[in-house]
Amino acid sequence: MNAIHALSQLSYAPTVRVPARTLGDAAGQGSFRTNRSQENRRPTRDADHPPHLVDANHATSLGRPPSLVRQHVSVSGLKAPVSTLGRGAIDGGRALADIRTWWPELALQMRRLGTDSIPIAVFLAVFTGIVLALLANYIFTGAVPMYLVGTLVAKAIMMELGPVLTGMALAGRVGANVAAELGTMRVTEQVDALETLSLNPHAYLVVPRVLAATLMFPVVTALAIAVGVASGWFTAVNTLDISSIEFIKGARLFYRAKDVWYGLLKSASFGTAVALLGAIAGLRARGGARGVGRATTRAVVFGCMAILVLDAFWALVLL
Repeated sequence: MNAIHALSQLSYAPTVRVPARTLGDAAGQGSFRTNRSQENRRPTRDADHPPHLVDANHATSLGRPPSLVRQHVSVSGLKAPVSTLGRGAIDGGRALADIRTWWPELALQMRRLGTDSIPIAVFLAVFTGIVLALLANYIFTGAVPMYLVGTLVAKAIMMELGPVLTGMALAGRVGANVAAELGTMRVTEQVDALETLSLNPHAYLVVPRVLAATLMFPVVTALAIAVGVASGWFTAVNTLDISSIEFIKGARLFYRAKDVWYGLLKSASFGTAVALLGAIAGLRARGGARGVGRATTRAVVFGCMAILVLDAFWALVLL
């Protein structure tokens, strides 16, 4: 009887009605919690898709405008070369300050990169002078006085052909030599061994080669200029109807001291660029003998390109 009485009490229990406002507040709290949970999951989506890999559609779904994503991509793309340049400048400054490491190697590199390159430069200068003299005779015949052959030969060799052609020839020899040597040391882990011995590889390997090329390129170029002008004079006197007095008169007619130091300054910058690019290519060599070959080719090509760019730069600045 007691059980039947309890069931009757439950069946007739009054119904409790919850106001609609209370239900709305509860629904709002539920949605707020849902939004908070979604927001907590968003960083995971961003971590799975880094900003520089997010496309425009995904950026829109995340609430980011596509223009902001493109701007981030461009900025991140500039960070790598700028940081590489900054690290290179810092390492170069530290290596240059380590005089006790690179000073004993400087004389050896000056002989290898400079003195041993003289035969190539002289051979090139001899035939450059011969060709210029014959070409000037062909151009000036019957038009201008023939003593201007001396003007053309001297001016062209001192200011342009001497430095540029010598730089191109030495880019093949010096740039390839530096890249092949340092590339072989890199792939055989000799550079890592220097670091193990607490020696700065840049101070021991890069600085003496760059300084030697910077100092010796003007010396080799000056010798090439002298040989080129002399070969042009010899050709003009013996094969053309020009005397030595007329040739010298033409060579001195428009001569200025700037003609000499302009060519030597260019050649010094050529030496710096060729040796530095060769060292960079060599130290970045990977993959055994094939990687060393690619580094050597890259050093020669970039060295010749740098010579042409610097030639145009000095012409715009100094002429």
